[in-house]
Amino acid sequence: MVRFMTHPGKEAALAKMHTAGISNAACEAFAREFDRYASGESALLPEKDIEPITRITSFSDLPTMAPEAAEAAVLNQVAVLRLNGGIGTTMGLTTTKSLIPAHGGLSFIQIIVKQLDSLRTQWNARLPLILLNSLATEKETLTALPDGTAISLLQGVVPRLLADSLYPVSWPADPRAEWAPPGHGDLYGVLARTGLLDRLIEEGYRYLFVANADNLGASPDPEIAAWFAQTGADFAAEVVRRGPMDKKGGHFARRRPDGHVVLRETAQTPPNEIAYFQDYHRHPFANTNNLWLNLSSLKKIMGQDGYLSLPLIANHKKVAGPGSPEVVQLESAMGTAIAVFPTSELLAVDRSRFIPVKNTSDLLLLRSDAFELDKNSRLIDCTAQRPVVSLDPRYFGIYSEFERRVPVTPSLREATSFTVRGDVVVPPNYVARGDAVIE
Repeated sequence: MVRFMTHPGKEAALAKMHTAGISNAACEAFAREFDRYASGESALLPEKDIEPITRITSFSDLPTMAPEAAEAAVLNQVAVLRLNGGIGTTMGLTTTKSLIPAHGGLSFIQIIVKQLDSLRTQWNARLPLILLNSLATEKETLTALPDGTAISLLQGVVPRLLADSLYPVSWPADPRAEWAPPGHGDLYGVLARTGLLDRLIEEGYRYLFVANADNLGASPDPEIAAWFAQTGADFAAEVVRRGPMDKKGGHFARRRPDGHVVLRETAQTPPNEIAYFQDYHRHPFANTNNLWLNLSSLKKIMGQDGYLSLPLIANHKKVAGPGSPEVVQLESAMGTAIAVFPTSELLAVDRSRFIPVKNTSDLLLLRSDAFELDKNSRLIDCTAQRPVVSLDPRYFGIYSEFERRVPVTPSLREATSFTVRGDVVVPPNYVARGDAVIE
């Protein structure tokens, strides 16, 4: 039986959650996270507690995998989940990020569906699509898709806590600011609480492939699926070598003294050690958020109460900008589950499986002729090395302003880099060559 500490702030937060109609299981999960934070459990992972990982298995070096029939058999046991809760606030969007045009006039979600349709036809595999939506994205996304295209799961929300008292914040000017998503680590709890985890296992699915909806390089590759099945591991993460553009992304390391692999995010790094975190020579492997899970292993480790104790992340923010109270958001990241599964693997993949879009510079690159869609709707790199795009965030950072200033996507196939400075409009039919600059 779980024992919870008594804290007036926690009781107020739980009362608020119950009033909002949040399930008892989700409330209990929050109560556990609250207790861990209030009892002083550190969310930080200092450099002295980890060792860099310098060598791991590379997909390109794997021996020939199983025959195609065996790969098809494994792929038919894979379900696919895409994280689709974002509305692109960093780009000033107020709509579902995955519904904006991504490449060739198709949205992210349209390309994802086409990729899966192609794999189903080619490999005679079921490959159900599951979307982890938020309240801000669920209705809009499901309206945009034909009925039966995807299974929708709704991610949870938790109260934001005043940093000084741990009472839930009250902000009548914008009640939405009183709540926060608990991070994509909530994925595991949602699978258990909704009964979908049991349902997938009952229907013969053994594995779950998870990726961000804004990463169109991620698809359930049959060779990687066969490799994961052969390893017998509970959990696997695809990684890429970090470069200058990956300084802010999480990296993998080995925990001292047991040598277990862990994922360290920015919020888990002591402020005085950010230089170590950003040193991509010291910590060379970046998290892609392309994950493979053994569903039976997940069910076993979660137990009857459907709770997975992930490394705690305490995210400190202001309720509504400068001058407003400081709050704590209790979060977790799904990739950090690598630290809690008994057996786990890392697999180095090339950049073709990692095409994240976090800002308008990334979006411009994705829309350009530096990529093309093949007959199976896979994004193919058309340059030996991807051009580095840098758009002036003062004028291009907001999506609507980006659209106005880039009426036609320029050609980047001959470019090494493309930089735009100042308040300018990119000329139609512009061809960038070498290190191109517009200012």
